[in-house]
Amino acid sequence: MAAALLPETAPRLLTPETLRTAAKQSQGIHLVPLSLRRAIKRYLRDQDKAHMNRKVLLLSASFDRAKGTGAELAAAATRGALLDDPNAPSGAEQRAARWKVRSAYGDIGLRYREDETVAYVASRMPAIYAACHRVLREVRRRLPDFAPAKVLDFGAGPSSALWAMRAVWPKSIERVNLVEPSKEMQRAGQSLLDNLKGLPLIHSYDSIQELNRKIEKHERGHDLVVSSYALGEIPSLSDRITIVRQLWDLTSDVLVLLEPGTPQGAKIISQMRSYILWMEKRKCRKIEKSSSRPPSSMKSIVAQEASLKNGSFVVAPCPHDGRCPLENSDKYCHFVQRLERTSSQRAYKRSKGVPLRGFEDEKFCYVALRRGKRPEEAWPLDGLNFETLKERHAKRKPEELIIDYDDQFPSEEDEEVPVDGGDSLVPYASDEHELSLFHDSEEAEEEDQTIRADLGGGWGRIIYSPIRRGRQVQMDVCRSTKRDASEGAFERVVLTRSKNPTLHFQARRSLWGDLWPF
Repeated sequence: MAAALLPETAPRLLTPETLRTAAKQSQGIHLVPLSLRRAIKRYLRDQDKAHMNRKVLLLSASFDRAKGTGAELAAAATRGALLDDPNAPSGAEQRAARWKVRSAYGDIGLRYREDETVAYVASRMPAIYAACHRVLREVRRRLPDFAPAKVLDFGAGPSSALWAMRAVWPKSIERVNLVEPSKEMQRAGQSLLDNLKGLPLIHSYDSIQELNRKIEKHERGHDLVVSSYALGEIPSLSDRITIVRQLWDLTSDVLVLLEPGTPQGAKIISQMRSYILWMEKRKCRKIEKSSSRPPSSMKSIVAQEASLKNGSFVVAPCPHDGRCPLENSDKYCHFVQRLERTSSQRAYKRSKGVPLRGFEDEKFCYVALRRGKRPEEAWPLDGLNFETLKERHAKRKPEELIIDYDDQFPSEEDEEVPVDGGDSLVPYASDEHELSLFHDSEEAEEEDQTIRADLGGGWGRIIYSPIRRGRQVQMDVCRSTKRDASEGAFERVVLTRSKNPTLHFQARRSLWGDLWPF
């Protein structure tokens, strides 16, 4: 009976192999594409690189001060009218102080000077690109039919998210609107995109208000809206909500919010997620109340169409649309993406007395929301029965227990002798790795198109790294507790090899950020 409820594509998910493939969302070490590395080198070649290490350190310190300032202003009863950073240092480091960009709708970000922009491109852009690519790649896997043509990048900076969008959807994007209040960041983004072929139509704006003034009302809808590492630069919660509401109004399909993987960043993502879901639920309730009255046939048709367009649900990472179970707890939801450091990062970033590693881990928080109602899908483990280890051993045939030692060790007659008798090439592990860079990507693309996790509530999310102790695996999973994915919970899942060897095998290969079937 449960199998009859599954959609047509679900039978592919009913085997252990396809379950593992569909649940895989994490990514190994990310390699920044060669085109972006060359663009960064070209850009830095034309800049003043004197004291670059110090500029990178000052940029990092200014981020810390801006974070503290944002926390103070958010906790204040009334938003201050100061343009200067209250925590700005005095004396020789005064030039490192940050300035907030103000508009009629409140603070909209931080202004970057030329030296800060150069330091940002050299030290931070590759990591932000890797985080954006990881998030957008999952959106593509969860929404295989989604191919955005018109996109909006809010807080674009040097266009890190645009590079990631072009890598994930290289053929579908036709028009891009960039919103970046800092002129230096706009110039850096334009310089990095020079000499690239096949670029979509790109327009830059200083604010959302300028974008709304210059674009017709019927053209304001964007298939994909991305805000990466921008909301944290807006200190006031009310200003943040105003910006996110404007971004949601400009979204016709998918909105992606991305912030640093810190407690403050996770709090911002949780607040904005809750606000959008609450706002759309309120709209749906109003439509239901108006449709409950006896209207005319024409009005009822319009109300039904409006109800289909309204509403929202979380595509990733949350498997439900309820209250975040980690809210008001000592834990926070975040993920990590490892990337290989570029030559500019190795040259200008410093470590505290320790040799700089060849890779770095970028922690991030995100949420991807889509307009409409969450599709009702059967859960992946519906109708599946798993054997225990004892039952599996009982079904083994006697001939399977016999070990043929002749097959274990090759004889001298089986060894191949080169025809020419000369020295043959010795295979190295690096050769296999280099070949996998070309072949594995093609196989992964085919798997992305054929096997995927649906948008139902049956897929939980693994938060933090699983703990492997002997034959036991413990995982912290955020999951849906109801079939309609209206509520969720944070649970500890424990799997042992004796009770369920199939799922235990999958759990041992699961990583932080992967999905888990229920």
